[in-house]
Amino acid sequence: MALTMAEANRIVAGAIAEAERLGIKISAAVVDSGGRLVAFNRMDGAIWGGVYGSQGKAVASAAFGRPSVMIEQRYDTSVTLRGIAATEGHMIPGQGAVPIMRDGVCEGACGVGGGTAQEDEDCANAGVGKL
Repeated sequence: MALTMAEANRIVAGAIAEAERLGIKISAAVVDSGGRLVAFNRMDGAIWGGVYGSQGKAVASAAFGRPSVMIEQRYDTSVTLRGIAATEGHMIPGQGAVPIMRDGVCEGACGVGGGTAQEDEDCANAGVGKL
């Protein structure tokens, strides 16, 4: 089963709800398994850089099917560098995104930008937890 727009919007809403609970302003993006944007929202007052960070981290998480923090830890490997090149720089190997897994298959990822790296990841996890 592929990720639907309704599910992606529910994930974004869950990430934003967690950001509100934490008292931070974020951008939240959901991409499909091919790294293409399905849903996105930027909270009022969120930094503009989070727009790019949230999407780039989601692309990285979807590409490798694991949390983006794991990709960040292996940033200087040839596999990661080739992935960044293949996506023309759209992949960001930084903490703040988690994959959307169902039945062992990666259907996409949720990426967040605007808080600390840990806050971003916590918001992404909260969003994916809404599925």
